[in-house]
Amino acid sequence: MLFHALLVLLGLLALSVPIAASLGWLALFMSYFHSIMPLHLAIGDIAWQNSTEFLLVAIPMFILLGELLLRSGITERMYNGMVQWLGWLPGGLMHSNIGACALFAATSGSSVATAATIGTVAMPEVEKRGYNERLFLGTVAAGGTLGILIPPSINLIIYGLLTDTSVPELYLAGFIPGVMLAGLFMLTVIIACLYRRSWGGTKVKSTWDDKVASLPGLLPPLGIFAVVVGSIYAGIATPTEAAALGVMAALGLAAWNKALTTAMLKRAIEGTMRTTAMIMLIILAAIFLNFILGALGVTQALAEFVTTLGLTPMQTMLMIVAFYIVLGCFMETLSMLLTTAPLITPIVVALGFDPVWFGILLMVLLETALITPPIGINLYVVQGIRKSGSMNDVMIGILPFAVAMFAMIALLLAWPQMALWLPNQFY
Repeated sequence: MLFHALLVLLGLLALSVPIAASLGWLALFMSYFHSIMPLHLAIGDIAWQNSTEFLLVAIPMFILLGELLLRSGITERMYNGMVQWLGWLPGGLMHSNIGACALFAATSGSSVATAATIGTVAMPEVEKRGYNERLFLGTVAAGGTLGILIPPSINLIIYGLLTDTSVPELYLAGFIPGVMLAGLFMLTVIIACLYRRSWGGTKVKSTWDDKVASLPGLLPPLGIFAVVVGSIYAGIATPTEAAALGVMAALGLAAWNKALTTAMLKRAIEGTMRTTAMIMLIILAAIFLNFILGALGVTQALAEFVTTLGLTPMQTMLMIVAFYIVLGCFMETLSMLLTTAPLITPIVVALGFDPVWFGILLMVLLETALITPPIGINLYVVQGIRKSGSMNDVMIGILPFAVAMFAMIALLLAWPQMALWLPNQFY
């Protein structure tokens, strides 16, 4: 039954049916043919109970935070500051792309927003400084994926909600892997530019005076990150309240920079409403599907099937990793998270693995899906920013960074304490 449902879902997506509609129609289809509990009679109650979940309020707050940073010009000044500090490395501004993505990820919580924002600022520099365009595009697409790993992350909030896992613990667990993955991306650029020096373009020369002068552009995002994450671990605010504090801090910075206008606020709120509506519709459709799968006992049947295979816990985990890598080629990341996390996480926990660790591993697997053809959203985001050129350029440019992601997955499997060390210190 689950296999047939997956085939129907992939078929709907292949027909370009919107993700929310695909999940919703699949839920109604399974309810009509297989369930004794008719979904259409419970839709109103399910939607109300889940859409009023306090933790979900953090999603529009973090989206608004990213919109305010972008519309007020703070992001552009942050990127220029990164150029002064990282531009001397082999690969020049490609390191600034990754560094700026990591810093913006620490305030926006969205991979698509991170790739789109940094890509818009960075793209004019490709021809100006003679970079290898494919590798440059790869840094933007790969760097953008950090938005769902480095806290505060919207996807970690959703994972915590779906699996009843502590969001503050997930945020702590994402720090070290997020920084290490950004470091692996930068190492990839260095190796590529040492192999072919012409790919690195013209280096950016900056004095210490230039570096110091650029600090005001870097401090606001760091300050917002400190407000959001610091308030959570100081016990002052919940993740939702911390997101609201971040929005207030962003409004204050916009006012300080004299960018807080009615027109700017209107654009930021419109962008927030559009993105929030899309995400919430997908979440509710996935919850309807999960309700039917639970009513049919699919979760229990899947867990029993896995135990009958006679595999060791690590062999089972490797099978789950392979499943996500293949699925990521055909399915969008948010729908992957919403439809699979409630099914797979109980199996992982039953095998003796920590749900916090699995949450971080799952985020890296979802990041891989963001840059895996043919559905990888970040590939289309970066291609959409370009003035011209083939989609193949982005796909080829992302290949070395996909290898870095596979290395990160291997590190997390071999050394779970990479994700669990910080949560263990606090909790």
